[in-house]
Amino acid sequence: MKNLVILIVFLSLSVLSIAQSGSQASTSDGKSTKLPKPNKVWVFLLAGQSNMAGRGVVEAQDTLIDPRIFSINAQGEVIFAKEPLHFYEPNLVGLDCGLSFGKALLPYIPKKVSILILPTAVGGSSIGQWLGDSIHRKVKLWSNFLEKVAIGKKYGQIKGILWHQGESDANDKNSPLYPENLARLLQNFRTAVGNPQLPVLMGELGAYSQNPEQWKKINQLIWAHAAKDLFTSVISTQDLQHKGDKIHFDSAGQRVIGQRFAEAYLAKF
Repeated sequence: MKNLVILIVFLSLSVLSIAQSGSQASTSDGKSTKLPKPNKVWVFLLAGQSNMAGRGVVEAQDTLIDPRIFSINAQGEVIFAKEPLHFYEPNLVGLDCGLSFGKALLPYIPKKVSILILPTAVGGSSIGQWLGDSIHRKVKLWSNFLEKVAIGKKYGQIKGILWHQGESDANDKNSPLYPENLARLLQNFRTAVGNPQLPVLMGELGAYSQNPEQWKKINQLIWAHAAKDLFTSVISTQDLQHKGDKIHFDSAGQRVIGQRFAEAYLAKF
């Protein structure tokens, strides 16, 4: 009987200890670590198409984890962040800007705060498909975004969205609809998160396109929206290079994009 009482007390203390220490996350090698409590976790969502999903070459420096930066795997489990972060297109995964963003942000936020980066971008997706909750490359775009918002709210406070998209809309059919669609989507983002002042950081399309006039037009529309929306910021990408296909930023460019997103967030928000 005495041994049973000791066992019950031990189990009770163990449960209490786990509850007080925050949520548990797994590393990619199966080990586990303790997440901070939700009020100590800043959450950022990555959304858009392939240049946000990432097509750069992942190098050793991109796989070095930081114990304060987390992401999720395909099962929605929280893990230490390392590239590639996106997993929706298994044959196309590559380096994105997410980990670079997190590492650039860390020195300037409270030391007890960790960062959770949630990937939602899918290559080739148009803004209309996001608004229509289309199934694109086996992903239901808006529903998937809402699922990641729920994960973000569970583990922390959603602080912003990084958006890079527009290549699929850089044509005579879609570009006239882009201003209205962008405004609607950003409003939907903020409604889903429950914050009408949620920061949205947007990146320009690259300057290396074989369709330069249409890409330039999308960039002008992005900047025009930001001029009216106090809670957005745009980063320039005109000096960055492509990976050889005149569509996707190379690895060095992706790292710079992450740094610029962090600088823009810190400067304005």
